[in-house]
Amino acid sequence: MSVPRLVYDDDCGFCTWCAVVADRYGEFEVVGFAELTDEQRARLPDDYEKCAHLFTEDTVYSCGAATERALAELHPLFEASFSVLRRIPAYPAVRERLYRWAADRRALWGRVVSRSSV
Repeated sequence: MSVPRLVYDDDCGFCTWCAVVADRYGEFEVVGFAELTDEQRARLPDDYEKCAHLFTEDTVYSCGAATERALAELHPLFEASFSVLRRIPAYPAVRERLYRWAADRRALWGRVVSRSSV
């Protein structure tokens, strides 16, 4: 795999919008949950449908970590910012809480982004 693979909930309008943005501005292979192969599904956690994932050659990032890594791939400024944040011990827990907060409001975010163009 030469580019990271972004795995997302293709039944979610907000998730699909995020995948389209990532694909447009970054170098990703985007794969919806409905398109997963058995091999890809085997790399995911059992509860994979609760969040997005990012596959690299040797690692699978999930939820907030996947979002962070995808954003870091989009622009060096994001990577620099996350590099600083990763030095804060509480950062991973806060990142995951923020991810879950946003993910639990996907319907709201979907309505917001449906009014915009990518």
